[in-house]
Amino acid sequence: MTFSTAHISTPVTIVWDWNGTLRNDVDDHLAALNATLPDLGHPPITLERYRAEHRSPIRSFYDALLGRTLSDQQWHEADDAFLEVLDRRPVRLQSGVREMLLHLRARGVRQSLLSLAPHERLVKEVSTVGITGLLMRVDGRRGPSVPSKAPALARHLADLGPDVDPARTIVIGDSVDDAVAALSVGAIPVLHTLGLHSAERLATAGVPVVDTLEDAVVLGLATIAEQRLATA
Repeated sequence: MTFSTAHISTPVTIVWDWNGTLRNDVDDHLAALNATLPDLGHPPITLERYRAEHRSPIRSFYDALLGRTLSDQQWHEADDAFLEVLDRRPVRLQSGVREMLLHLRARGVRQSLLSLAPHERLVKEVSTVGITGLLMRVDGRRGPSVPSKAPALARHLADLGPDVDPARTIVIGDSVDDAVAALSVGAIPVLHTLGLHSAERLATAGVPVVDTLEDAVVLGLATIAEQRLATA
């Protein structure tokens, strides 16, 4: 690991995304989607199309791909089939994630996890790969699917406690919505190209985009350090 927090005097928090970020599951999501599409009258799609068009909530992604609105029954059947495929795939972290989280914790960086995945499923998956103890808090979606992470991020930061400063919080994710959410609370967004959205799509967010999680951490920490110098 090449990043350091020695030049930052106040606590830093990193809020990680899960699917496509800490969890290496882009291929899993594509396989799950493609397993459900033929029954809905649509051929499987490529990874490139998936990363170019994926959106939340996932039901709207189906509607856009099919060019029609699914009935409630069709949606629930497709969602059940989607999750069944995902459940058969092992939970895998991106390369080097555990070591990176340990390294950051040893340097005093506080870390948490926020996802729009169902909360109970998220907690189970995070526990499966053994990183729960490295995170201050793990929050997933506790209600119906929503189109944006912004309200959830505001609640997440509030639940982390009053000493968590959004201006010294880095939000690392793989979607334009991660950037929108971060900016809505005054946090620092950094997007990466390992996940569910293409680099070209991420670039439309107008925030930094990097190719690795380590680069995302380095850039986020450097941004906080620059801000501190600018206000000194």
